[in-house]
Amino acid sequence: MKAKKFIDLNCDMGESFGSWNMGNDAEIMPYVSSVNISCGFHAGDPNIMMKTIDLAIQHSVNIGAHPGYPDLAGFGRRHMYLTPNEVYAAVLYQIGALAAIARARGTELHHVKPHGALYNLAAKDRVYAEAIADAIYAFDSSLILYGLSGSELTRAGKEKGLSVFHEVFADRSYQADASLTPRTEPNAILKTPEEAVDQIFRILQTGEVITCSGDAIPIEADSICIHGDHEGAAEFAKQIFQQLTDFDISIR
Repeated sequence: MKAKKFIDLNCDMGESFGSWNMGNDAEIMPYVSSVNISCGFHAGDPNIMMKTIDLAIQHSVNIGAHPGYPDLAGFGRRHMYLTPNEVYAAVLYQIGALAAIARARGTELHHVKPHGALYNLAAKDRVYAEAIADAIYAFDSSLILYGLSGSELTRAGKEKGLSVFHEVFADRSYQADASLTPRTEPNAILKTPEEAVDQIFRILQTGEVITCSGDAIPIEADSICIHGDHEGAAEFAKQIFQQLTDFDISIR
């Protein structure tokens, strides 16, 4: 596999709510090329959505909707028993809300990336993957679907006719089936920027990732996700950006 010379770097943002602040959006924004903005169901609110869009415009960063389960208390990381039709409606509703604010601020959406437990469900369950892809296609078939690399979600998006970005994670460990290690397990998160950089460079240079069991498995990467909701996230983003550019890998 030919080593990549450019990559999209994305981050989940707009996760604050009312007077409660979460994340390091302003500090991280200069180092990414795309942002996934919470749409008010699992995090965010209309004012936060507008502020985050304005910040992205200032830095010429692509704007995406980040729809999740209607679960503010659980931050969208708990599974909810919704029907496929309910998921379709929830995703469509959230995309529409963010798109309305984006248009009012003079810009348009670039992509959609599901959040949390909904993302993980759609990675493995074809029925829910299709519900999400159908909602995106119905709203705007030119939007890019971001999904876990090699997942049911990316396959459903391609078959629907959407452009798809295979997403990999800088700071998450992988299982043998290329799924993410559940956050409930102690080794789910890579602890240092050095570990994350090693994982990213292996993916970009060889098209492989090392699983928790120590095996190398193939993986496709169009976008790298970094998380902005942990201590040291801004410095982490800066290091990832700097080391990629030092190796002549453009962030775009």
